Amino acid sequence: VVNTFRTCCSQGYDIHSRQPERLKSDPFSSEVKPRILLMGLRRSGKSSIQKVVFHKMSPNETLFLESTNKICREDVSNSSFVSFQIWDFPGQIDFFDPTFDYEMIFRGTGALIFVIDSQDDYVEALSRLHLTVTRAYKVNPDINFEVFIHKVDGLSDDHKIEKQRDIHKRANDDLADAGLERIHLSFYLTSIYDHSIFEAFSKVVQKLIPQLPTLENLLNIFISNSGIEKAFLFDVVSKIYIATDSSPVDMQTYELCCDMIDVVIDISCIYGLTGDEAGTPYDKESMAIIHLNNTTVMYLKEVTKFLALVCFLREESFERKGLIDYNFHCFKKAIEEVFEVRLKVQRSRKLLSQRRWSKQTVPNGTQVHPH
Repeated sequence: VVNTFRTCCSQGYDIHSRQPERLKSDPFSSEVKPRILLMGLRRSGKSSIQKVVFHKMSPNETLFLESTNKICREDVSNSSFVSFQIWDFPGQIDFFDPTFDYEMIFRGTGALIFVIDSQDDYVEALSRLHLTVTRAYKVNPDINFEVFIHKVDGLSDDHKIEKQRDIHKRANDDLADAGLERIHLSFYLTSIYDHSIFEAFSKVVQKLIPQLPTLENLLNIFISNSGIEKAFLFDVVSKIYIATDSSPVDMQTYELCCDMIDVVIDISCIYGLTGDEAGTPYDKESMAIIHLNNTTVMYLKEVTKFLALVCFLREESFERKGLIDYNFHCFKKAIEEVFEVRLKVQRSRKLLSQRRWSKQTVPNGTQVHPH
């Protein structure tokens, strides 16, 4: 098992190596964060999504948010894997205005999320979606285009499916009419009043992680050698799962994972820290076991400062806890090696950048512009 883990780790990549470069004010900067754009018409729910997922705001509190009237940019750096910029665009802004440099924005974008209000007439939204996608694709064909069919909490299951089918058909027909069938749109039914918005964001973020195949492979090896039925690698802060094994994801299972993480953090905040201790209540000692009433056991273990492994297994399999813990130790070591690969690539890139910068500068400090 250990050797197999190490083999998989050697296949790790730099998280940012395949992302478009952004403008750097620091010539020695080696961090290139993927950019996620939140777009859509006014009152479609863009700011509410951001506040609920990344700021732990209660969905009911979002009712009092003011309409966004300027581009809001935020860095999300909760962990080494979940690291990107979110740009929230006001619905009324005309970013195709000649004075607006939309090429610079799209050139550095990893994913574009377009939010459509499912409870409103979405004809205008589909028109704006088509215009946005076609312009962005011409600038950067590597962008992942994601469509959130939002506010579906007030719709029946049949109505949700009907809405998704209709929006999917209209959006793709518009692209086909324009001869752009090669553009792929991903559709998600979302609501801030359940876990669907977290699962949708998980899918978006996973596409920005080049190590995803390596992480999935490691999880597959771990569960097959430990008698585990399902495993998730979670970012604890945002409750986004950055990887899972190859078996299908059940929404109820995902919701149980999110609830377990909330319970662990809440109890740790109350009982885990003394008054003079500082820092996060989640650390290398964090661990939790929950026995469900259907003979299933949920097992949570700390992987890194911001990552947790949440597993589902049968009670009879949990009797071999020693084997599970040993395999988990191997898994954790493999994850650390993936991080080390990323850091080595970043350091070599930084060194290369410094050398290039020094070659373009003469001894008196005057910059030379090569022809």
